[in-house]
Amino acid sequence: MTKSPKYWNKAKKYLSNKDRIMSKLIKNYHSPSETILISRKDIFFSLCKSIIGQQISIAAADSVFKKFKIKCKGKINPKNVSKLKSTELRKCGLSKMKGRGIKELSKNFLNKSFDPKKIYKMNDEEAILYLSELRQIGRWS
Repeated sequence: MTKSPKYWNKAKKYLSNKDRIMSKLIKNYHSPSETILISRKDIFFSLCKSIIGQQISIAAADSVFKKFKIKCKGKINPKNVSKLKSTELRKCGLSKMKGRGIKELSKNFLNKSFDPKKIYKMNDEEAILYLSELRQIGRWS
């Protein structure tokens, strides 16, 4: 089971102190499981989910992601994704560009041209630049 990120309680307190509306929302929607934001520590999974969710509604993204997960037999990893054909990705509801981006992402993970461990050592700006370079390679937008 996944846990809330270490910074979660600190972030809630900070937002509650800074914004009256956020404070109310945090108090009203508090749940013991904290399922709103979780850390998977799986960058490939998170990037796939992010690519799928770009520029579409949450409901549509959830639907596409569920189909994508089924195609990956429940295991979203570079090896499984690399085996999928473009037509299979299209049947999940992915656009041609997003399908190409996810395939390219899996390729970059497998050939080690993208190293997710580097991100943990970067500040936000460096991580954004590193991920932006990856995005340019995949052209998934």
